[in-house]
Order: sequence, then C-alpha cells, then structure tokens
Amino acid sequence: MEVINTIGRRKSAVARIYLADGKGNITVNKKDYKKFFPTKQLHIRIMEPLVLVESTNKYDIKANIHGGGVNGQAEALRLAIARALVKIDPEYRPSLRSNGYLTRDPRQVERKKPGQPGARKKFQFSKR
Repeated sequence: MEVINTIGRRKSAVARIYLADGKGNITVNKKDYKKFFPTKQLHIRIMEPLVLVESTNKYDIKANIHGGGVNGQAEALRLAIARALVKIDPEYRPSLRSNGYLTRDPRQVERKKPGQPGARKKFQFSKR
C-alpha cells in the first residue's frame, strides 16, 4: 500500500497526515501523540475512527498540525484519519459518516466589529 495523504481542519487548526501500513504508531509533529496531547480524553477522540473500523494496529500515522488549540487540533486530526480510512476502503464510509467523523465542523470564531469591544458585545449605553 502506498502512503495516503489527507487533511483535516477544525476552527483554525490544520492537520496534515500521512497514513501507511504499520504497527499503529501515531506521531504528531515528531512526538508520540500521547506526549503531544495532554489528556486521555483527547487520546480517545483521536482514536475513535480507528476503533470504529477495528484497525488500531494496522496503520502508522505521521501528522503535522499547526494552528488552534489542543481541542481543535485533536478534532482536525480525527477528521484527517477518518478521510484517510475512507480512501483506503470506501466500505468504511457509511459507518464513519453515521458517527459524524466525516463531517467538517464549520463553526469559526466570529470577527470583532468596529465600534464594539468584541464580536457581539457592546459598550455600556448611557442615557444621560
């Protein structure tokens, strides 16, 4: 199998991954993913698509991630992994789609407007 290259995004985080046959090693920015992501909850979130298609020890993943915070980065990586699994075997698509792993979350931070302190917040109104 050749190396499969996919991309995942969430908020301002971008994850580019290279998936190849291997023993299940996941490397993020040249570190083990358990060292890169601090909490167990993030580790579980990253592994969700691999666990669903029962291929946790089949593929090695090398990821380059930048932008955003740890939560957005983990979800960007999850999307990229799910897309790579669909490239490998299109039969994984219905199960990954029904669990929401192929859906790009479109929510972004709203921009700050001029004449206001934030995106929606207004300066205090004074009648007199």
